Amino acid sequence: MSVRAEMKQASREKILDAAGKQMRVEGLSGAGVASVMSEAGLTHGAFYSHFKNKDDMLCQALNHALKDNRSRWLGQPKKESWAQRLSRLAKRYLTGAHRGDLADSCALASLCTEAGKGSDRFKAYYEQELIETLDQLCGGSFAQADADKQQEALAFMSMMIGSIALSRAVVSEQLSDQLLQAGTDLAGRLADQD
Repeated sequence: MSVRAEMKQASREKILDAAGKQMRVEGLSGAGVASVMSEAGLTHGAFYSHFKNKDDMLCQALNHALKDNRSRWLGQPKKESWAQRLSRLAKRYLTGAHRGDLADSCALASLCTEAGKGSDRFKAYYEQELIETLDQLCGGSFAQADADKQQEALAFMSMMIGSIALSRAVVSEQLSDQLLQAGTDLAGRLADQD
């Protein structure tokens, strides 16, 4: 790769990082081209050498953010039972630290309601990223998993996203902590059914 191509790729990474953080904190409408480019330390004019439009940037930023989220949360596959996996992941996901760090949080959770208001293209990217997360959660293809495992994976993801989202939406730290603990406990019970 030439020096110029490396510099362009580095600039693109800065833009995707900035857009990912802004859309998780401010929502899709809050991640404007000017503010993203400013946070990335680049000029507004450089934007169009990387993306077709704002929607293109947001879709690619979602993909970029979730690749990082998945590697941090799911990690490398471990030799563990399905029940152990769900329990371990719930304990890793439903934490006070994750609740408080919106800028680097799971984009599936922070953008769930935003995706519903987004373009059809953004919704398709969101769905694609959800399926990729389910694939990795299942340790292979979600679509090829048996019906029980699919249901458990969907229920688990719904609990994780719902618990973290609700824990952020309340002012009471006690209730917020209870929501995280309830999600963790229920994930453990779901896992114990196997």
